[in-house]
Amino acid sequence: MERQYKLGLGALALGVGALALAQPFGNTQQSPAQAAQAHTLAQTTAKLSRVEPASRSRIDYARLDARLRRMVEKPTMVGMAVGIVENGRITFLNGYGETVEGSGEKVTPETVFRWASVSKGVAATMVAKLAEEGKLSFDQPVASVAPSLHLPGRNEMVATVGDVLSHRLGLYRNAFDNKLEEGQDVKFLRGTLATLNSICPPGTCWSYQNVAYDAASEMAAHVTGVRYQELVKRDLFRPLGMTSASVNRDGLVNAKSWARPHSVGRRVLEVNDNYYRVPAAGGVNSNIKDMSLWMLAQMGEMPQVLSPQLLETIHAPRVKTPGERGRMRKFLERLGEADYGYGWRSYEYAGHHIVGHRGGVDGYRSLILFDPKLKSGVVALWNSNTSQPGGLEFEVMDMLYGLEFRDWMELDKGSRSTPEPDDLAARKDGRHSA
Repeated sequence: MERQYKLGLGALALGVGALALAQPFGNTQQSPAQAAQAHTLAQTTAKLSRVEPASRSRIDYARLDARLRRMVEKPTMVGMAVGIVENGRITFLNGYGETVEGSGEKVTPETVFRWASVSKGVAATMVAKLAEEGKLSFDQPVASVAPSLHLPGRNEMVATVGDVLSHRLGLYRNAFDNKLEEGQDVKFLRGTLATLNSICPPGTCWSYQNVAYDAASEMAAHVTGVRYQELVKRDLFRPLGMTSASVNRDGLVNAKSWARPHSVGRRVLEVNDNYYRVPAAGGVNSNIKDMSLWMLAQMGEMPQVLSPQLLETIHAPRVKTPGERGRMRKFLERLGEADYGYGWRSYEYAGHHIVGHRGGVDGYRSLILFDPKLKSGVVALWNSNTSQPGGLEFEVMDMLYGLEFRDWMELDKGSRSTPEPDDLAARKDGRHSA
């Protein structure tokens, strides 16, 4: 287990490198107060980037590491990176397996993967910051800030910004994802959503979206005049010290170490641009250290960037997701209510309130799950289409809560019945949506 400690020192170097990046949003003429604030924030990100074994308390890391080593040996796996936070500090960062099948190039905590639909929480956070600044409101009609989005019956005049971010637009699930994957123009697709039939009035039912959800990127650009990809980097990733994070294909493939996507059969896949064209829905990349920093910020550990009020707004349960319990039926022994907020899922698990999301695009899977009260949780990224590692999140939660062990990752079984990620709608051609 000494390897994790050494990696933690590497994370410190990355965090210190963020000192130069934590400037107040590109303003080179800083006042003394701004300079002091930037310095304090940089110190915070450098501190939080370090792996702190002293904060370990509830998780059996030796057992967890052994199980992850077993997981990466499964015939459906290639590489994986995992981060754990306990008590508001990063306590574990490690990579397993290879970036490319048979290459010998090891996955490390610096290896960049795709987040897929975990990106939705980034979009919701960005919109919430703009709402705090008075540039838009969750309650205003979406038509006023995302002119490309048209809904059946002119419901874009009724549906709100909040309805977009909580998947309450009245469209059928994953509307027009197939057309997105065919390469059709995103703004054209959002405009032609009006040709569909509504399944319910806006705000009254939940149905997961990608094309429509990406109206969030248009909203942000519309009210700031800055491209969404640049805005997120400027106002979120840079202040949080997330030096590897990006929102485009180049940010992945130009990284010094990046994980190539693979099929379940370990065949290397092409990295296409489909879901980078809906960046709010599925465009983020980063290494596992930066994903851990993102989770810390969502726990309230960087209030200079994400205020407690903002976090409460986006994490609050806003709509029941009745199909979720069916999809998560394997965990019903402990899983209670399932809801969706703004870009985030929330659950009652063994009497505890937890927040998270999962994601998947062809060749990549991701997860984030945490207990805001305990300031503890897990993030994971892997580069194949298997969903089996998804049980990791609940094995970690069981350790946090002192619950009896369950083989949620099914390492001792031949089956693979873990739920598909939030954003997967498996089709006959085997591809998946962001």
